[in-house]
Amino acid sequence: MLQADLRSGRKTSAELQNMPNSSAALEMELLPLWLCLGFHFLTLEWRNRSGMATAASQGGCELVDGGADCRGRNLEAVPADLPASCRRLLLDANPLGTLWNHSLGRYPALESLSLRGCRLERIGRAAFRGQARVRSLALPDNRLAESYRDAAAAFRGLRALRTLDLSGNALTEDMVAALLRHVASLESLALARNAIMRLDESVFEGLRHLRELDLQRNYIFEIEAGAFDGLAGLRRLNLAYNNLPCIVDFRLTRLRVLNVSYNALEWFLAAGGAAFQLETLDLSHNQLLFFPLLPGCGRLRTLLLRDNLLGFYARLDNASAPREAVARFVLLDGNETRVRTVRLWDEAAAGDLGELRVLDLSHNRFRYLPDGFLRAMPALARLSLRRNCLASLHFRPREPPAALAELDLSHNLLAELRVAPGLRGRLPGLRAFNLSSNRLAGVPAGLFAAAANLSAVDLSHNRIALCPAPRGRAACVDLRHAASLRSLALEGCGLPPLQERALQGTALTHLDLSGNRGVLNGSVGALRAVAATLQVLALRNVGLGRGLPELDLTGFGRLRDLDLSGNALRAFPRLGGGPALRRLDLRGNRLTALPRSAVAEPLARGLRTVYLSQNPYDCCGLDGWAALQRLHAVADLAAVTCSLSSKVLRLAELPGGPPRDCRWERVDTGLLYLVLVLPSGLTLLVAGAVLSLTFREPLLRLIKSRCRWPSVY
Repeated sequence: MLQADLRSGRKTSAELQNMPNSSAALEMELLPLWLCLGFHFLTLEWRNRSGMATAASQGGCELVDGGADCRGRNLEAVPADLPASCRRLLLDANPLGTLWNHSLGRYPALESLSLRGCRLERIGRAAFRGQARVRSLALPDNRLAESYRDAAAAFRGLRALRTLDLSGNALTEDMVAALLRHVASLESLALARNAIMRLDESVFEGLRHLRELDLQRNYIFEIEAGAFDGLAGLRRLNLAYNNLPCIVDFRLTRLRVLNVSYNALEWFLAAGGAAFQLETLDLSHNQLLFFPLLPGCGRLRTLLLRDNLLGFYARLDNASAPREAVARFVLLDGNETRVRTVRLWDEAAAGDLGELRVLDLSHNRFRYLPDGFLRAMPALARLSLRRNCLASLHFRPREPPAALAELDLSHNLLAELRVAPGLRGRLPGLRAFNLSSNRLAGVPAGLFAAAANLSAVDLSHNRIALCPAPRGRAACVDLRHAASLRSLALEGCGLPPLQERALQGTALTHLDLSGNRGVLNGSVGALRAVAATLQVLALRNVGLGRGLPELDLTGFGRLRDLDLSGNALRAFPRLGGGPALRRLDLRGNRLTALPRSAVAEPLARGLRTVYLSQNPYDCCGLDGWAALQRLHAVADLAAVTCSLSSKVLRLAELPGGPPRDCRWERVDTGLLYLVLVLPSGLTLLVAGAVLSLTFREPLLRLIKSRCRWPSVY
């Protein structure tokens, strides 16, 4: 290119001498040459700089805010040409194999290093020499167990290390003890997914600054006394997914969060006489038979006991068990032997629950709650007793606590819910009450109306009726004038036809009446009391459409989610009153057509999602299909089919309208028959006339000879 430019600007000396004003002319002639040369050298300079930038980002690392992101670049060594001032280095998912002694020497300012999933089998003993600023080191999902001694020696250079992640390295407790011997500055340590089985006082010796310890998903079956005594600053401990059979002398008084879920715990007993700082205790998914003995002087706020074998047993008739049955635990602490005695039927031995906010007792075997059980938790805000064996529940004075906001009693055997006299109005803070899947026939009168803040009630799958009670029903649930109620679920309750005043005085926004066939008597007239406020309405399988030409939902102006699936509707519902409707479910009805006029109005008002499958559509009655398909509004498009003669077609395969064969289907049937029959009739008439004229005289003679009739000629 440069040679071509030079040739284009070359002049002979004779030509220059013959030119007037040769100096100025020479400059004008050479100007294009200088411009070309300048552009060429600029191009070379840009290419050189681009090459330097590529070299500085070798391996495709991205430099961001003083750090280098080299994750997943298939690197086999630490990049050597990153800025020396790099403070963060991410090398996750690279097949490094070995971290050599000199690998990090070029980056003395490094503060955070991540080597997750790098197949590391060896770390050089001097790999971290000169890395006195490193505060965070992540080495999970490697193979450090094969050369853990070298890694332990390398950790000596990490004097400022605060966070260390060694998860997923197949480390045993002896390996862990060796690796942690020279990192006394640690504050957070992750050892999840290793091969640790036992813990003693030597494993975490010297980690007095440690605040967070993650030991989940190991094989720990024993923790010796004093194993955590050296961890004076420990605040969070995760022992989930291990094999611990019991904790009978818990004495970590400064711990704030303890997770021992998914173990094999049968007992949890806290040491007595000490003030605990424990705030969150997770004992879910274990094998606890008795309520845990909690700290007598504590600040527990969250207690999770889901999925155990818990129950209270003092009221049960058990002649074989003495009333004063006790369990004795022998505790061996070095040369000291202590015996801990627990009364099995003592229901008041739960501990100090005065500050408890959240209590999850779901998926257990509770048949009753002892007297005063809820009274001991004045600050309780959330209580779940889902999936237990409760047959009755009696709210006594000062029960439940005034602070209770969520109460879940679903999936029990509740046939009776009693409230102590004068307790009405004692649910001032209750906002969500779940009583679904029980055996209730009613609830105490005025219970819901007296709960001033109650916004959500679920009574699904109970054999109830709404007040005013129909004839033949003694008990009913009174929801009238529950002014704060916004969400009501009554699915599968076998409700009789709903009275017009059943929801009087409420301002419901969410209502589910699904599975109650005949509850609306074929129309939505009983819902007019809440038509102005309803936003979500579920009417699955309630028998709508039988004997009803069209479902009229005019007046439900705020409705944005409507479920009409599983009914017998033969026409698209009439929607009107506002642009709020966004989702409509019409699956499993008897719709045969989608007229353009019925579809256009909802789409114009904002309908964006509609379900239309499981209906016997006629392919020739889908004039509104093109509009639905154009706006991508049909969520179950692949499942929508229609019939054309004896064929079943998928609407997704139609080009955007009814098939061409439908033009014969749309012709007037009477006119079509007339057109087909008239030519045939005329043909037969003409043929008859011709035959009559041709064979008239011979035919008469034949008849005369056969019948022997006298004729006058």
